[in-house]
Parts: sequence; C-alpha cells; structure tokens
Amino acid sequence: MAAIPTFTGDANPYGGGDPYADYRTADFPFTHLADLADRQLGAAVVAANDEFFAQRENLLLPHRAEFDPERFGHKGKIMDGWETRRRRGASADHPWPTADDHDWALVRLGAPGVIRGIVVDTAHFRGNYPQAVSVEGTSVPGTPSPEDLLGDDVKWTTLVPRTPVGGHAANGFAVSLEQRFTHLRVNQHPDGGIARLRVYGEVVPDPAWLALLGAFDVVALENGGRAEDASNRFYSPPSNTIRPGRSRQMDDGWETRRRRDRGNDWIRYRLVAQSVIRAVEIDTAYLKGNSAGWASVSVRDGDDGEWTEIVPRTRLQPDTNHRFRLPTPTVATHARVDIYPDGGISRLRLHGTLTDAGTTALTARNQELGG
Repeated sequence: MAAIPTFTGDANPYGGGDPYADYRTADFPFTHLADLADRQLGAAVVAANDEFFAQRENLLLPHRAEFDPERFGHKGKIMDGWETRRRRGASADHPWPTADDHDWALVRLGAPGVIRGIVVDTAHFRGNYPQAVSVEGTSVPGTPSPEDLLGDDVKWTTLVPRTPVGGHAANGFAVSLEQRFTHLRVNQHPDGGIARLRVYGEVVPDPAWLALLGAFDVVALENGGRAEDASNRFYSPPSNTIRPGRSRQMDDGWETRRRRDRGNDWIRYRLVAQSVIRAVEIDTAYLKGNSAGWASVSVRDGDDGEWTEIVPRTRLQPDTNHRFRLPTPTVATHARVDIYPDGGISRLRLHGTLTDAGTTALTARNQELGG
C-alpha cells in the first residue's frame, strides 16, 4: 500500500472566491469502505469537553463543510465543524497550555466494526486547527452513557497516535488493528477545530442479535453486508444501495454514467455470512428518468462458487419498490445485481436467515475480534 499523504501547517488565509480552491486532500485507499460513523447508521457524537465556538454534532454531518466568511455570532466566527476555545496556562508566568492539555469528543459508531482508515478533516480551519490529533477506540456492549465510557474500567486502544495535522486539509490515517470497536475518542492537542470525521471500515454485527431477529436483510450494511465491487461509481457509491431505510433523494442511491456501448452495469456484494435467501427487493426510489431499465439478481455460495440467477432479467419501473418472492430458498454468501443497460437503483434487500455454518463463522469472527 502506498504511504498515506500527510499535511502539516497552516493553509493560507481565505482570500475570497472558492473556499475549497486551496484545500489539501488525497485519494486514500480505504474510502471505498462504509463510513461506520454515518449518522444514517445511528452514529452520534455523544459528548465533548468543550464546544464553545462550534457544536460537536457537526463532525458527522454528511455533506462537506461549508464556509461563509461573513457569518458571525455572539461568540465569534461561526464554523461548520467542532471548535473549542483557546486553552491557557495556569498563570501569567506560564500562560501556555501544558503538553498534556487536549480537548476530546466521544463518538458512538453507527455500527460496530473493524476500522481500516480515519479521516480528520480540517476544512476551513486555516489558523485555528489543532496542532495534532489522536484517536482511540473501545468496544463496550449495550448503550453506555458518556459517564460509563469515561469510567476507569473502560480500556481504550490507540488507533491514531498523537500526530501533527494540517489546516484546511483532509488528514487521513490507515488503521491496521484487527479488533471490533463500538466507540471512539477523538482528541485534539491542545485545542482548535475539526470540520468532519469519517471512520471507514467493515461492519461486524452481533450474531446473538441477528439470531433473535430470525429473518432479516442479509446484505444490509448495518447487518454486516458490504458492496465489494461495481462496474461504475460515477455519480454515487454502490454501498448506498445497502444503507438503512428508503432513499431520501436521487443521490442517496447508486447511479452510473450513461453507457455508449452494448454492455451493462453491476454491483457485487458479500453477505454478512452464509445465508438462506427467501425474498428480494429492488427499489428505484427517486430515480425517475435515470432508473435502470431492467435488472437481474444472481448469487453464489463461496468465493469460487458458480453464479445462479434467482431473479431473471426483469423490467423495472421508475421510483418504485419491486418485490420478488423466490420459489425456492437459496443458500449464498455473495450476490450480484446486473442492471441493463445503465442507470441506477436506490436499494437492494435480500431477506433471509443465517445457515448454521454462517452463524458459526460469524460467531467465531466476533470472538477473534474481541466482540
């Protein structure tokens, strides 16, 4: 894997025009994975020690940070991020913060999982970003309160050691720990502002909870499914098709560019574990003049299994949820949706149950990851 680009130091003061014109970023190798800190999955910033200038909740907003140079409030410049007040020392003789002084925010992941990469985005924080950041993770079952998470009995594991960052930049960090985490503690040293936090990884659900559900969506992101690959990601990522709930607008699904050949577009998925599929839903909500014309669904059992078509090529209607009851339940670990010739779908649902082998494998993986 190529080294992760790093950014340090101030960005130039805002000089007018496009506020992102001098924004520093890079193509990080993990951003194709699901954002475990997605608000739609249920993530939240549950506490922070200080949010004097800008609220902690801004960290997880889905859109990129906005900047209005003329927007001020009674506390000062209003920033689209999390910003704390300036720290001070103990006395006039020692006006500077100590080396250990820092601000923190507690983040509950929307879905527990293995973290592969973190982006600490300081967009528009040019001279007021933290000197350094660090990120820790823990795994706590249930719904712990902030006080519970800050208790002495909670063990925190360092995911990103204290590292200098740059202002007005996407600061990316690869994570290589094979552990399952439920919460993060984001630290900025000694103070300052962060615009957005993104936590990329793989969902690892609780097998006991899935067992209680009985039948469930075995490809859903929140249940541990993932979009492994796709033919085209021009307008929106394929992982949108397995996000919770119905699509809320056109870009909350998967849409490809217009094809000018005789081919077709597709997404390949990995299910949470080996499952028995009994029903399929393909939703084209909010895709009206750009819905896929036709779609088919195929599955296979194992990485080298043969693909078997379970929904033949079928005409799709725009802005419509299509439901298919399978005549014969099918065992699978992977699925593939082919759309013809191009366009998009908003959601795919594969309703079924885990096989005994799937339950055993998922339970073993949880134990290996400390879940």
